[in-house]
Order: sequence, then C-alpha cells, then structure tokens
Amino acid sequence: MSVENISIEVRKGEELDVAAVDACLKANIDGLSGTPVIRQYPSGASNLTYAVNYPGRPLVLRRPPSGSKPKSGHDMGREYRIMNALKDVYAVPKTEFYTEDTSIIGAPFYVMEKSEGVLVKGDFPKEWGWGAAEGRKLCTAFFDKLIDLHAIDYKAVGLGDFGKPEGYVERQIMGWDRRYDRARTPDVDAFDDVRRWLKDNIPAIEHAPAILHGDFRIDNMILDAQNPFEIRAVLDWEISALGDPLMDLGNTLAYWTEAGDPESMRALARQPSWAPGMMNRAQVLEYYAQKTGRDVSNFSFYYAYGIWRLAVILQQIYYRFYHGQTKNAAFANFAQGVNGLGQYCRSVIEKA
Repeated sequence: MSVENISIEVRKGEELDVAAVDACLKANIDGLSGTPVIRQYPSGASNLTYAVNYPGRPLVLRRPPSGSKPKSGHDMGREYRIMNALKDVYAVPKTEFYTEDTSIIGAPFYVMEKSEGVLVKGDFPKEWGWGAAEGRKLCTAFFDKLIDLHAIDYKAVGLGDFGKPEGYVERQIMGWDRRYDRARTPDVDAFDDVRRWLKDNIPAIEHAPAILHGDFRIDNMILDAQNPFEIRAVLDWEISALGDPLMDLGNTLAYWTEAGDPESMRALARQPSWAPGMMNRAQVLEYYAQKTGRDVSNFSFYYAYGIWRLAVILQQIYYRFYHGQTKNAAFANFAQGVNGLGQYCRSVIEKA
C-alpha cells in the first residue's frame, strides 16, 4: 500500500520518557487527559518523529537525532517558528508547543497537531485507479504549491529576520563543502572536481529572495483523503531558509526521478515522479519559468547543487551510522548512494 502514515513501535535507542513528555505537555497544552501512547513514524532519515496519542487528541512530536549533527542543522526552534509564521497563509500543521529544555527528553523538541490525510510514497495506490490525467493534476498542484511558497512576502509574515538572504547561494555551496569534509568516511570519494566546479560557477547575480522549504517532495505532503489533489499540509521544515528560489527548485528536482536516470537516482526515489502524466524535469522547469517569470537559463548549476547537497545529506546520516551513533540498518548502504550521486553529479556537470 503506497498510502502510508503508519506508526511503529519506537526503535531501540530512540525511546522517549513517557512520564516526562506527559507532564511537560499537560503543563503547556490545554485539554490533554489520560496517558499518551507514544509510537514512532519510520519515514525520514533525519529528525525523529513520534506519534503522541492522547485519547481523542493525536499529536506529533519532533526532535533531533542523537549523535553528531551539523552545527546549524536540526534546529527545532527554526522549524517551529516558520510553521507558526505561515499558519495563516500556507498549508502547514498547527504547532502547539516548543521547548529548548533538554532535561525532558535529552534534546529540544516541538509538538504539533497531527495533520489528517494520506501520505503517498512510491507509486499511487492501484485502488485510486489513476491515469495520466490524474497524475498531471497532482503534479501541477504540487509545483503550484512550491510556486505559491516562493511568492509569499516573507517580511509581511514576520520572517524578515529569519535569515540573511543576501549571499545565500555562495554560503550554501561553501557550507555543504565544509559539511562533506567533516562527515567524510574512508569508503566515499572526495569528489574534489565536483566541489571545485560548484565553487567556480556560483552565479554572479542571485534571484530575489523567497521562503525556501529545502525538502519539497510529494512524500512530505499530507493529501486530503477525499480529494487527493488538495495538499492539506506541507511537512518537514527543518532546513527552510530565505534565499534564491532556484536553489529550492534545484533541491526539489534533485529528488524528481524520471525514466533514464541512473540506478543511484532511482534507488533514492520516494515519490511517484515517474507515474503517467507527471511532468519530467524539463517540463517542470518550463512550467516554473512561465508561472514565475524567473530566468532558468543557468539551471544546470542549481540542479548540480541539488544533487551534491543530497549526497552530502546522505553522507552526514551515514557518518552517524558508521561511527555507531545510530543503529538504524536503513543507513547501512548510504556510502554506496553517496558515491552514486557524486558520479551522477559529474555527468550533470559534463553536460552543462
């Protein structure tokens, strides 16, 4: 079944203190009663997400992973703040509580209401009976949602000091370069050529800044159960920022697998971007340019950046597994994925 939003028993080593969580939430959120049942959502490879189910009141708790973390990564306060700012203008879960007090569960965390609906991974469910027309309709709604995000006046919603948009592109290129150095393990290539090309080809002029999600994928969307073409909530704002919107589009299309992509890309596919009716990357780029008026003539740089950033994210996760800081067996083959993405990035650069 591709429609999944199912919780599992909490993984070993990632347990929460139920009594401490219960006491904290009852002191800060009105209307809670009884003892919560805490389970874990298995999807995602970064922040940890838990179902905290009170009688008649399902909540969701997010916290950073254990072990080594990027200095600026896994900022729960940042994720909580942007969802608060967007709650009246965009589809985000309703936030309930945030704390930096690490004495409760050993890390900062926040709690939000559970967004009811369906979460699509892999293929669309066969029982939906979708064809090309339905695929195109959802694909258009998906990219319209990204375009809508990039059109929000971030100052008007109180995010004028959310970050420093000027120089965002260069900071991203240099930042991911440093993160790769810090997270590198002996079983991955250095990819010095890829990193040098990205540094040498930073655009001289940035596009006007916008709110960037950073991880915009179909499997980060809660769709309405009765009308799956309606996106009820966009999840996972942990790496949101202000900056050049083409950087966000580059990240999004780095996940957008299509026919003809190498195995290293297909192995990472977690959304039905190849389904009948879905636009390919060239069509998405044309659609985005028509809707926004932005110049996409140099998009090879942004796409190469998106692929390389994805490789570094995988390597940071793999670093924790390699050093025994997480036991999640799903991360065991991530080094192979990093090397494959780096090789694909080289091919993108060669074509550019």
